[in-house]
Amino acid sequence: MGAANEQIRISDRVKRELERRKRENESYNDVLERVLEDSEAGFDDGFGILSDEQADRLREGRENATEKRRERMRRLGDP
Repeated sequence: MGAANEQIRISDRVKRELERRKRENESYNDVLERVLEDSEAGFDDGFGILSDEQADRLREGRENATEKRRERMRRLGDP
C-alpha cells in the first residue's frame, strides 16, 4: 500500500468500532477494506433462500402486524 494521500474524519464511535474490529498488525485501511468487501452484497443475494411455506408465513405475519398497527391507530384516533 502506498502512502496515504487523503484524510477522512470519523466520529469517536466509528473509531472505537474500527479498533474493535482491527486484527493484529492490521492498519485502519486494512480493516476498512475487509469490512467493505464483506458488505458487498448484490441486489439479488438472498432471493430464493426461503421455501414457499416460509415465505407464506412471513407474508402472513407482516399482514397481521400491519392490520394490528392499523387497528391500534384507529383506536388512538377515536375520542
